[in-house]
Amino acid sequence: MINYDDLKTKPKEFLAVTGLTHEEFVQLLIPFAQIFQDQTAKQTAEGKPRHRQPGAGTKGKLCQMENKLLFILAYQKGYELQTFLALHFGISQPQANYWIHRLLPVLQQALATLNCLPERDASAVADLLGPQDTPPDLILDGTERRRQRPKDKTQQKEDYSGKKKPTLTRT
Repeated sequence: MINYDDLKTKPKEFLAVTGLTHEEFVQLLIPFAQIFQDQTAKQTAEGKPRHRQPGAGTKGKLCQMENKLLFILAYQKGYELQTFLALHFGISQPQANYWIHRLLPVLQQALATLNCLPERDASAVADLLGPQDTPPDLILDGTERRRQRPKDKTQQKEDYSGKKKPTLTRT
C-alpha cells in the first residue's frame, strides 16, 4: 500500500509516483490543504450545509492531507484504472471514484493559486521567453493515425504524410 510516510524518504519513488519532488509536493500541499479545509468547513461532500464539526466519524485510509494529495497526484500522473489505484492505496474502487471526483477540483484550485496550471493557449506559450530572452524549447508529442483516404487524387497528395504503409508481421 502506498502512503506518504513511507514514500517521503524515497526521492526516486516519490518522483515516479507523483511527478514532483518532495519539496514541490510540500509547496503544493499548503494551498491544497487550505482549499480542502475551506470546502469541508462549511458544507458536506454532497454540498449540503454542515451541522456538525468536520472530522467526526470513522477515519479512512486517506485521512491525512498528505495522502489525499499523494492519491490525486498519482492518479493525474498515471491515469490508472480506479480499481488498480484503489488496490495501491488500500481502498475500494467506489472510494477511489469518490476521492478522484472530490480532490481533482481542489488540486486544480491549488495549482491555480500557485500559478502552475498548464497553459491551454498555444499563442501564450509561443510568447514566453526562457533564460536570457531565448525562446523555450517546445516538444510536441504526436502520433500519426490512420484516416479515411480521400477519393480525389489531388486531395490524396495533400494529405499524404510520406510515411510508408504499416507492415504486417507474421508469427
